[in-house]
Amino acid sequence: MKKKHVVVASTMMLTAFLGGCSSSPDKISAQYVSPLMYQSHDCDQIGMELRRVNRRLIEVTGAQESEANKDAVAMGVGLVLFWPALFFLAGDDHAAELGRLKGEYEALELAAIQKRCDIIQELKEAREERKRREKEAEAKEKLEEQSIVDEL
Repeated sequence: MKKKHVVVASTMMLTAFLGGCSSSPDKISAQYVSPLMYQSHDCDQIGMELRRVNRRLIEVTGAQESEANKDAVAMGVGLVLFWPALFFLAGDDHAAELGRLKGEYEALELAAIQKRCDIIQELKEAREERKRREKEAEAKEKLEEQSIVDEL
C-alpha cells in the first residue's frame, strides 16, 4: 500500500513539473496580428519594421531555446539522479513574446506582399534559409534521439 502512495505522489509531482517546462521555439505558433496595422506604412517603413522585429525575434528565439534546453537537462537530471533539480524548471519562458513577434513578422510580410515591396525577394530567401535550418535541426534531433535509444 505504501508503494502505491509513493508512485501516485511521484506521478503527480512529475506531471506538475512537466507543465512548467519551457517550449521549444519551433513549437510556439504565431499569434494573429492584423496586417491592417501596417496599411499606412510605405515599403521603407515596412522594411525597417521587419528588420526590427526580425532582430528581436532572433534574440527571443535564442533565449527561449536556451530555457528549453536548460529545462530538458534539469528534467533529465531530476528524473534520473536528483529529483530536487526539477525545481529549476521554472525559468524565464518567452513563449508569449515569441508568439506575438512571429505574428507581427507574418503581418509585416503580408503587408509587404500586398504593397509589392522590393523586400519580398529578401523575405523569400530568408524563409528558405529558415526552412533549411529547421530541417537540419529536425535531422539532428532525430539523430540524438536515435543515439539515446541505442544507448539504452
